[in-house]
Amino acid sequence: MGLTVSFIINSIILGVGLAMDAFSVSLANGLNNTKMKAAEMGRIAGCFAFFQWFMPMVGWVCIHTIVLYFQSFQMFIPWIALILLSYIGGKMFYEGIKKKEDEDSFKGEEPVIEDEAIKLSRGTLIMQGIATSIDALSVGFTIANYHFAEAMLCAVIIAVTTFIICIAGLKIGRIAGTRLSNKADILGGMILIGIGLEIFISALF
Repeated sequence: MGLTVSFIINSIILGVGLAMDAFSVSLANGLNNTKMKAAEMGRIAGCFAFFQWFMPMVGWVCIHTIVLYFQSFQMFIPWIALILLSYIGGKMFYEGIKKKEDEDSFKGEEPVIEDEAIKLSRGTLIMQGIATSIDALSVGFTIANYHFAEAMLCAVIIAVTTFIICIAGLKIGRIAGTRLSNKADILGGMILIGIGLEIFISALF
């Protein structure tokens, strides 16, 4: 494929879609620590970014190894990408709608916020990083036709995009709490479904 404007834009869009879970969690983290310093924000965003780089590469290595030995498997990649991304995106979209319904049903009631340590523990942060990036494993299917360098660059772009989005989420969370979290899930779901459709349609034509 090579380094092109289209490649970079597609990687950024993919990163935006995949980062929505991390964005939502960043909002919550920002809400729980309204005095969070830049170093802590960098630590949280850096952890999320690392896993968003790591998971796609794990997926790429796995599926690329399979494709190398079973060339006929390539024809199923667009279908797998469509199914996985549609499922993940649909799930995110549904959860976003559900959150909105729950918020509406409890409108007017005082939100209950549990006390939490100002600084996230390493274990908690790693768990958050894995939980918000596990969906990115499926990206291995969508970039299986990339060479290693291209896959690595795509994953790096996804990671950088995630870092920026998480920093924004943490800052917004400090000010506005989690009001936007359900909208982030809905937007992320729509983007992932759209990417799945684009991959599938591009493979057909």
